[in-house]
Amino acid sequence: MKFFKFFIPVILCCIALFFLNENATAQSITTNKTLGHTFLDGLRWGFISVLQPCLYAMFPVTVTFFLKRSQSRMQGIKNAVLYSVSIVAIFTFFAFVLTLIFGKDTLYQISTSAVFNIFVFVLFMFFGISFLGAFEIRLPSAWANKVDSKAGTQSFSGIFFMALTLVLVSFSCTAPFIGNLLIDVTQQKERLGPIAGFLGFSLAIALPFAFFAFFPGLLNKIAKSGGWLNTLKVCFGFIEIAMALKFLSNADLAYHWRLLDREVYLSLWIIIFGLLGFYLLGKIKFSHDDHLPLNEYGHPHLSVTRLLFAIIPLAFTVYMIPGLWGAPLNAISGWLPENKTQDFNLEKLIRNSQLNAANDSSNTNKTVAYIKPKKYTDILGSEIAGVETFFDYDEAIAAAKAMNKPVMIDFTGHSCANCRKMEAEVLSKPEVSKILHNDFVVVSLYVDEKKELPDSEKYISTFDQSSIKTVGAKNLDKEAMIANSNAQPQYVFTDESGKVIKNSGGYDPDVQRFISILNEVKAENKKRFQ
Repeated sequence: MKFFKFFIPVILCCIALFFLNENATAQSITTNKTLGHTFLDGLRWGFISVLQPCLYAMFPVTVTFFLKRSQSRMQGIKNAVLYSVSIVAIFTFFAFVLTLIFGKDTLYQISTSAVFNIFVFVLFMFFGISFLGAFEIRLPSAWANKVDSKAGTQSFSGIFFMALTLVLVSFSCTAPFIGNLLIDVTQQKERLGPIAGFLGFSLAIALPFAFFAFFPGLLNKIAKSGGWLNTLKVCFGFIEIAMALKFLSNADLAYHWRLLDREVYLSLWIIIFGLLGFYLLGKIKFSHDDHLPLNEYGHPHLSVTRLLFAIIPLAFTVYMIPGLWGAPLNAISGWLPENKTQDFNLEKLIRNSQLNAANDSSNTNKTVAYIKPKKYTDILGSEIAGVETFFDYDEAIAAAKAMNKPVMIDFTGHSCANCRKMEAEVLSKPEVSKILHNDFVVVSLYVDEKKELPDSEKYISTFDQSSIKTVGAKNLDKEAMIANSNAQPQYVFTDESGKVIKNSGGYDPDVQRFISILNEVKAENKKRFQ
């Protein structure tokens, strides 16, 4: 309980800091920041990174690792400090050197590559299978002997290795925010600006993990009383395997392999969390599990506490089942593959029939023909229910001129969790999608799309002199020029000639706020072309 008293206020402060600084990015384009402001920018992007899926999935690994190391309160404090310092040192050095050498977009390109995401998938599967009891994770003895040649270094080498693992695994989630932080620090004239920014970034990530490193020292006294600790570890194993699928899905979506379509992904999650529920009910046992306790009649029985915990994954399993037929599943939409990968989507069929009816009606009452997207529609599809979207910027601008409508540019990504959440929680709401369909041309630009551009469309970016060879690179370059950002989602509104009217920022689940922005853009566009 002491842990939660500390950790919950920290998370609330992180969220508050994010909203208080929500407009700082747009202002940073024209203002010179002090080192203190740059440090706060780093904290903000770091706190947002902590809330991303791949960092969440590292919490079980951290808890399990430190459960065996913190035998006393003082040792727990020491381990927590060493772990935090290691995270700060590795992140600051690693990220700063990479971005200094390769530029702001390289981290993002690495994080969206198939090789990196498959590597993380294998790593998480490795963690998960280990937690289920197949084997123990140990630092190679050759490494340990070399690092631990001096007395007292054994503990630190293990902790440093764990911190390094955290940095590598979280790379796919933190890279976009590191890139966004770089845009802030480029406005900083002080030579120490990048160091101040990355120091804040790594400190924000290290802080919650410091509490996780400290917490096991309090748990060890309880862990000796029974086999509940092994049960906890096995539960983490199921969760790690489920999280591993997210990274395989990232690569699958970017390269259109169609290995983990939405219904396949959901089927696997339903099985995994269903098995977790049955495990907690005692219906599944591993060789290293303790037997259920016996009641006064000598029969094994399930404790009320274990039953209550079993209800959680079983209820989650039941919740996911309608998703096999296209239910939006808003609570986990950010973790799921794109809706367009699902072969049978009942909601999409209904909304598309409504869309076609609306198109027929509007075409009979208007002289301007409704223009449909053509480019990249063979591999991409709209993720906004009830709205037909373009996937090429130039094609969308041409359509906007022909239909006399403003444009909403949706900078998105196949592996962007907050993009899927924004689409499900805001953009696909009937009151929003109706306005988008009737009054806007919507273009979704996937910044991690790996389809190669034709030779005639390849070019050298005027923004950073990089070579643009893929659709995703072209879209990311467009975002950097238009929004001065490389974070997703990002929603930019332009008039029919492509001139920016408003940059509404990124993820914000306030539906009424978004409707107000749409109305504001419509009014401004009308004034410009009266």
